[in-house]
Amino acid sequence: MDNGKLTIRKRKTLSDQLYGQILEQIVSGALKQGEKLPSENRICTAFGVSRPVVREALRKLQDDGLVEARRGVGSFVRKRPPQRLIEFAAADSVSDLMRAMEARMVVEKATARLAAQRAGSREIAKIEAALKTLENAMQRRETALDADFDFHLAIAEASGNHAFVTMLSAIREVMERTIDVAQSLTREGSQARIDRVTQEHRQIYEAIIARDVDAAGLTMAYHLLQARQRVTDYAREV
Repeated sequence: MDNGKLTIRKRKTLSDQLYGQILEQIVSGALKQGEKLPSENRICTAFGVSRPVVREALRKLQDDGLVEARRGVGSFVRKRPPQRLIEFAAADSVSDLMRAMEARMVVEKATARLAAQRAGSREIAKIEAALKTLENAMQRRETALDADFDFHLAIAEASGNHAFVTMLSAIREVMERTIDVAQSLTREGSQARIDRVTQEHRQIYEAIIARDVDAAGLTMAYHLLQARQRVTDYAREV
């Protein structure tokens, strides 16, 4: 980590800004995989922030699998995100994107389970239409932001609980930003990666039309977990 005094801006929470600063150093290789981070005191001094801010930033980095804490030893870089992550998203916004994906894993697992129970022919047709649009766009390596959101929203609508629709609509902006980052990284990746992502969506759809409640919930949770890991793990870049 650079020893010079670094400035934290006031635009975002201090912990998210610090998260972004550390993330940039991991992505750039200034902090290498397996390398020990400076002590909390050194980070406080380097960035001019308090110890609670440092601990919050490190906790978020740990939650996202980027850093691991070893009791009595310190914190270490666990993995490096894709090089282009901070080209597609501002470094100090990545923490917010990861928190949104974390929330989606809880909410959308429930929407998929209920959709498998309750979806009628009209709702199924809407999910299928969004899926086909998404698949076609991804195979052409084109932006499919609307289709991806529409797919997840259609499942929420098929749940028969409008509260879920309201929840996803309320976080549409941050959802679309996470989708945009994930899709951008996928378009830059291999054909195998594109095929994996489209298959994950299709498995959710197939579980819903099969009325398999457990499979619907599990495939949705798995897809969102994989999406989150693809964003934060360089090893999954291809």
